[in-house]
Amino acid sequence: MVGVDIGEHCFDVRDSTGRTHSGSAALGLIDYAAPVRVRAVECVQIRLSPVVAPAVLGVPLAELTGNIVGLDDLWGQDAARLRERLHETPRWPDRFALIETALSARFRDDRRADPEIAWAWHQLRAGRGRFRVEHLATGIGWSRQRLWSRFRTQIGLTPKRAAMLVRFDHAVHQLVQGRPPAQVAADSGYADQSHLHRDVREFTGAPPATAAGEPWLAVDDRAWPSAPGTTR
Repeated sequence: MVGVDIGEHCFDVRDSTGRTHSGSAALGLIDYAAPVRVRAVECVQIRLSPVVAPAVLGVPLAELTGNIVGLDDLWGQDAARLRERLHETPRWPDRFALIETALSARFRDDRRADPEIAWAWHQLRAGRGRFRVEHLATGIGWSRQRLWSRFRTQIGLTPKRAAMLVRFDHAVHQLVQGRPPAQVAADSGYADQSHLHRDVREFTGAPPATAAGEPWLAVDDRAWPSAPGTTR
């Protein structure tokens, strides 16, 4: 995920070590609740698929796992120029067009994930996290150990942990739509409602009722519709 601040105020995000980072930043796949503090912030959130994120960010996702890196450190003056242009552009459709142009300009095909890892990730997404690692390895023709190692190196998490995040992402969006927690737990592959409750607590730091009320989740799919390459 990349966050680009536009206005006069920026957001503060605390990483797993307790350090606070202010302003535009990039995060890898994180499996913990990252506290965010904002005050009248205006920003753009960019959700990159982990199989193409390294090709845009310029670093392996393993280097970002559990860390938060300032966008200036990754993109240099390009980050400052992007913020300036976004600030000077009042219409959101035009801002999104600027983002698309900036991402395309930074994309390097030789930095994206290996085809086998991309396939494994898409299988996890398609199965909403309900896919056994052994089956993924068999589908690729790799050993379980090789898949585990290469997946962690390129995606930043183990396949099992990534599957947990994918399952959680699906479940929490179902909660936002108002579906009963017990039904969401059953449909999402959780052992029971308390299992769902624990995962929501772990990944958001809040109980399901509070997490489901987060405004960014309510507009998530509309702001960032599923499309090949750049989203989720």
